[in-house]
Order: sequence, then structure tokens, then C-alpha cells
Amino acid sequence: MRKLTYFIACSIDGFIGGPDGDASFMVRYVDEEFLGFLKTEYPETLPTHGRRALGLDDLPNKRFDTVLQGRASYDLALKEGITSPYAHLREYVASRTLTESPDPNVEIVSTDLVGKVRELKAEDSPLDIYLCGGSAVAGELVDEIDELVIKTYPVLLGTGMPMFASGFEVSEFGTDSVRTFGNGAVVRTYHRKR
Repeated sequence: MRKLTYFIACSIDGFIGGPDGDASFMVRYVDEEFLGFLKTEYPETLPTHGRRALGLDDLPNKRFDTVLQGRASYDLALKEGITSPYAHLREYVASRTLTESPDPNVEIVSTDLVGKVRELKAEDSPLDIYLCGGSAVAGELVDEIDELVIKTYPVLLGTGMPMFASGFEVSEFGTDSVRTFGNGAVVRTYHRKR
């Protein structure tokens, strides 16, 4: 069975963006060392337009072949005129308000998000599913998340969009790895204890 991995950037105090969802301040931590890590370990998490700009179009997908994101995350790309931000993956957008996809590569999931994720997890594929954001989708799918990869940047926001936007019961995860970077970023990987 495939895993659903919530691969997310956040502040030290656990926010993935400011109160308005803006997380652009985190981009400054993607220096040469950190970009090298992403290229080597998680190349498919770099958006297609970013890969193109960096001359990395030829990087193969290493861990994921499918991406799922919420409407707010997808809107960030749409505001830039990008209708398929992860064209190198199968793309799904969870939205109750977006009725029609603006791109043939993007499928809208408007009902039974948990059922869709279970269907994707049951597929026969050596690669997993990348949960890109946002907090409402992560909150709805918390019981389906098998792995957390948390990129923590050395900033405090004090308030903003939490990693999970909803209440739920305590879920235990075990630590797999912790990696520290020269710019102060830390990447922690956890697996769900079952």
C-alpha cells in the first residue's frame, strides 16, 4: 500500500504561513545546500515552473508520482497564471468551491476526499502520494497521513495558518530522521505508529 506523506514547511512555532496563508518568506531558506537536499531526496516536490527555471526539468520522480493539495495552496499558483504547478506528477486539488479544473492535468476532488486518498493509496505503484498542503486538507486527512516530513525554518510567526486546521485525537508518530542545515533549517521525518 502506498503512503500519504505530508511534506510541509513551517515556522518554529508550527505555522505553515501567516494569517493570510502567505509563506513566501520561507523561500529565503532555500539556499544551495538546502536545494541540493531537495534535488537529491525530494526532487518532485519542486514545482514544475521552479524546476524549469533552475534547469532541473530532467530530474526523475524519486518518491512521489501523485500530488494532492488544497484549494488555497492551488490558488497561489493560479494567481501566477500557473494552472498545473506539478505537471510532472498526477495532480489532485481538494476543493468544494472549484467546480471545474482550469487544466486537464489537474483533477478536482470535491466530495469524499478520504475515499479518494484511500483509492490512491491502494494503487499498485512503487511511488507514494505527496500531500503538499494546506492545513484544512491535512486536518481532514490526518488519519490517512502515514509520514510527516517537516521542514522547519528558524522563524517565529506567533500566529498564522497551523499545520493542521482542525481538532482531532492524539496521533503518535515515531522519529525516523533529523537533518540540520547551515541556514538554520531542520528537516524532521516521522512515521505513523500503528
